[in-house]
Amino acid sequence: MAADPRLIELFSYYREGELHGAELLLRLMKKMDDDPQAQIKMTLHAADEARHAWLWTKRINDLGAVPVPVAKGYQDRIGMRTIPRSVVDLLALTVVVEERSFARYTEHAARPDTDPETLAVLKEVTQDEKWHQSWIQEKLANLAAETGQEERAAEMLEKYREIDREVYKELRSMEAEAFGEAV
Repeated sequence: MAADPRLIELFSYYREGELHGAELLLRLMKKMDDDPQAQIKMTLHAADEARHAWLWTKRINDLGAVPVPVAKGYQDRIGMRTIPRSVVDLLALTVVVEERSFARYTEHAARPDTDPETLAVLKEVTQDEKWHQSWIQEKLANLAAETGQEERAAEMLEKYREIDREVYKELRSMEAEAFGEAV
C-alpha cells in the first residue's frame, strides 16, 4: 500500500523545520564564538537538529517515500516577517521555535491515530526539545542580564511568539484542510 501523501508532506515539513533549526544554530555559533560553553551546547543542539531531520527522513523512507520539497515552511514564513539583528534576537527566536517544536510534536503524539513508528520518532525528538528549550532560555536570560538587554529580550520573545502564532495558524489551517479536520 502506498504511503499517504499527506503524511509524507507533513513529515517533510517537520524535516525541513529541523534542518532550518540546525542552520539557525550555525548562525548563532558564528556570532558567539567567544563563548566556549555555548559553543559546546550549540554543537550538541545542532547535532540533535540534524539527527531529528534524519529521523523524519528515515520515517518517510520507511513508508516507501522520499521527502518532498517544502515551499514556505515554518521558518521561511517567520523569516518573511522578521529578521533577527543581534544575538539576543537570535536566542529569542530560537526559544520560540523550540517551544513550537515541542508543542507541535506533543500535539501530534496525542492523536489517537498516530502509528507506533511515528509515535516513537515524536517521543524521541520531543525529549530533546525539552533540553533545547531549557538551555537556550537560560542562555538568553543570562546574556540579557549581563548586557542590560532584559527589556529587549522580553520584547523579542513577545514579538516572535506573536509571529509564531500567526504562522502556526496558517500552517495548521492548511494541515486541517488536507486531513479534513476542524481547526
